[in-house]
Amino acid sequence: MKLNGTSLNTPLNGTPANGAHQNGYAKNGHSTAELIDEIGDAHGAASIDTPMRPDAFDLDDATKIDLIEEHFREIMSILGLDLTDDSLNGSPRRVAKMYVQEIFKGLNPANKPEPTLFDNKFRYNEMLVEKDITVQTYCEHHFVPIIGRAHVAYISSGKVIGLSKLNRIVDYFSKRPQVQERLTVQIADELKRVLETEDVAVLIDAKHLCVSTRGVHDVNSSTITASYSGKFSDEATRQELLRYIGQPSVTI
Repeated sequence: MKLNGTSLNTPLNGTPANGAHQNGYAKNGHSTAELIDEIGDAHGAASIDTPMRPDAFDLDDATKIDLIEEHFREIMSILGLDLTDDSLNGSPRRVAKMYVQEIFKGLNPANKPEPTLFDNKFRYNEMLVEKDITVQTYCEHHFVPIIGRAHVAYISSGKVIGLSKLNRIVDYFSKRPQVQERLTVQIADELKRVLETEDVAVLIDAKHLCVSTRGVHDVNSSTITASYSGKFSDEATRQELLRYIGQPSVTI
């Protein structure tokens, strides 16, 4: 990945990118701290795959919860919070369980949904669109929420998928620290793999709390990302999809 023409995977003036230069400045004149802030605000991602260490699952979930509880208790203590208070005392444990069992459970491949496929006996050969799927993920730069909606579509190549599995695939890849561009591509790639077709489209429209609650404090903007492949690369097919997404949703 490059930022301002400088690769983040190569040394900066002879110093590795993850270390500080002896005078505190990188090659492009930015301080190391400024460069870190720029990367965060740029929402860039170095890879389509979520960055994971080879030993990511050497520890079981119970051990991870115990360790995160210990470290988060230390963070709260450093912040000056009184952990003897009844309201705060259980927070480290609650946060640890939330991290492992809920908001980051998509890091574990064991939680990946198994697709339910059926023969396309009706010979339905038009696009199927599942829109307004809830997206709740966390920005990997500041660990604050990204909240929005995903719209996914595909054209059957002979198989159809259970509708709830579309939602579950979106949810699985959302339950990890994310960058919206990566999330969009990961969902699209998984649908293409599962459905054995290139005729897949994914759009995400989301608000980033790292934009609205810090930094520029813009509460009105949202970010839209899209992945079109196969027949959705055709302008007419894309426009048809966008018309469907723009229609009012059914209320029950």
